[in-house]
Amino acid sequence: MQQSHEQWSSRLGFILAAVGSAVGLANIWRFPYAAGSNGGGAFVFIYIAAILAVVLPILMAELLVGRRGQLSPPNAIAKVAKEAGASDNWRWMGLVGVVAAVLIFSFYSVVGGWTLSYVVKAASGELAGADAETIQASFDGLNANAFELFLWASSFLLLTVFVSARGVKAGIEKAVKVMMPLLFIMLVGLVIYSAVTADFAAAWRFLFTPDFSKVDSGVVLDAIGQAFFSIGVGITNLMAYGSYLDRQASIPRSSLTIIGADTLVALMAGLAIFPIIFAYNMDPSGGPGLVFMALPYAFGQMPGGGIIGALFFVLLFCAALTSAISMMECSVAWIREKFNLTRRRAAIISGAISWALGILSVLSFNLLADVHPLSMFSLFEGKTFFDIFDYVTSTLVMPLCSIFVAVFVGWVLPRSITVDELDGESVLYRSWRFLVRFVAPVGLAAVFVSLLAG
Repeated sequence: MQQSHEQWSSRLGFILAAVGSAVGLANIWRFPYAAGSNGGGAFVFIYIAAILAVVLPILMAELLVGRRGQLSPPNAIAKVAKEAGASDNWRWMGLVGVVAAVLIFSFYSVVGGWTLSYVVKAASGELAGADAETIQASFDGLNANAFELFLWASSFLLLTVFVSARGVKAGIEKAVKVMMPLLFIMLVGLVIYSAVTADFAAAWRFLFTPDFSKVDSGVVLDAIGQAFFSIGVGITNLMAYGSYLDRQASIPRSSLTIIGADTLVALMAGLAIFPIIFAYNMDPSGGPGLVFMALPYAFGQMPGGGIIGALFFVLLFCAALTSAISMMECSVAWIREKFNLTRRRAAIISGAISWALGILSVLSFNLLADVHPLSMFSLFEGKTFFDIFDYVTSTLVMPLCSIFVAVFVGWVLPRSITVDELDGESVLYRSWRFLVRFVAPVGLAAVFVSLLAG
């Protein structure tokens, strides 16, 4: 049975889907904290430079290969490699990306489950007026209860599978056309609320006052790493999205729109969150401690905090879900082609694999919290299943795959292919070619080494 390859119904649908892929939980909590702790405006400047010099070239390269190949990432890479007269073994780069995406989705579903749980907690008033100890106990209790955490994680996963199974236009595109505008509206509303009711001036100083005395090689590498992980290149999900892109769409313009929207969300998140943090004299620490403990406490103390808190966690849920949908795409597309299945069956199989692995991630917070299966290796010492999945994909696979993408597109593909896909010879094209061949691989190699050392 010959399968027809789907396409986005419009450029807007693709842009919203790609922005949804890039905008995840790291934008909401990690970027603002990293900026404020590493020189404020100085970090933001380095971050934007890293986005343009390191991440943008890789993003364009992934979209280029996806659209040229018009297949799932492994098969698109193989097809483009054949056209270039290169080895078929480059397909392994795509297969590694498929495996990484399945692993990431497995543990990301736990985090998505947290956001679902906290939408209910905030909306029901469970956290209203609670002190810090109660908030801490609530989060710890959620993780300690294996069955409850499993239900929330499974619910998030099932929602993602449902959207993916409906296809590119009826599923992914329809979902992002609702969720991405909703996310932006809620974010703007939260920024306005913070500006009116909280310490907006302190947040502005924290995020944007340049302090170049804090800038060293570690800060530069942190900015490059944050830019890289914020967009989410390296696991070929954007290559899969690129395969549905029509020939009339401009990859350079689309890529600039994607990174611009992603950066705007990160900055707006900081202006929404940190006025509240400073107004309540909290330490702006990153991670789950900020999102699932400090902020619920602040929401619980303020007038109308229950509504604001519920809206905030709906925003988090939208960011998590749109990212999760994109994580599924490369594996769903590959399974569909490999086994000649309907999209619905491919989505169910991909989701089932991630769900089975996700059980190990759920249990990492309770019944298997003291189990460290790979502690015989120094890299994995003291790491639970959740930690291992995170470490392998974030620290090893994503940077390495991105380096291979840069080498493949920058050095293996002939100039004729890349010129054809990137709107012809121009100053922008020549700049991109230099960056993808020299700057991006070096920057990503530095991040890779620093992550291993850390």
